[in-house]
Amino acid sequence: MENNRKPLHFFLGANTPQGFVSRFDQLANPAEGWREFVLKGGPGTGKSSLMRKVAEHTAGRCGQIELIHCSSDVDSLDGVILPEIKTSIADGTSPHVSAM
Repeated sequence: MENNRKPLHFFLGANTPQGFVSRFDQLANPAEGWREFVLKGGPGTGKSSLMRKVAEHTAGRCGQIELIHCSSDVDSLDGVILPEIKTSIADGTSPHVSAM
């Protein structure tokens, strides 16, 4: 059966008066069988593009897809969560790295 659900869109990090707050530590729990892939690389190296391609490729095949947008650039992806197959992909470059 094909999944026609639209992806969920949300943020796991935000800039606050107290500084950057992150919930990236809640992306995956290895004790529950989750796999988490962390991408590292400089600006413009294709991390967000790769995550977008994974989301496009798995649409309709993997249940609900969750897209995590960058709090400072909503057109950029910081992560993709595929709950049905217990897999997440996240940008591991600063400022996200401090919470991982």
